[in-house]
Amino acid sequence: MSPLPQAELVRSSVQLYRYLLRCCRRLPQGPIQQHYRHAIRQSFKVHADEDDPERIQQIIKRAIEDADWVMNK
Repeated sequence: MSPLPQAELVRSSVQLYRYLLRCCRRLPQGPIQQHYRHAIRQSFKVHADEDDPERIQQIIKRAIEDADWVMNK
C-alpha cells in the first residue's frame, strides 16, 4: 500500500516531487520533516539530468517504495 492514494498516478519527475512533498506533510513537524524535505530536494537535483525514460521510471518506483517505508516506520 502506498503512503498516499495518488502514487499510481505519478508518471513524471515533477509529479513525483510534488507527491513526495505531500508525503512529508504527514510526518511530524520539526527536524524529521525538514530532513526528508531536504533529502527530496537533493535527490531531485542529483537526478535532474536523467533523460532515459526507463531509468526515470525506475527512480520513480524506488522513490515511492522508499516513501512507503518512511511513512510506515
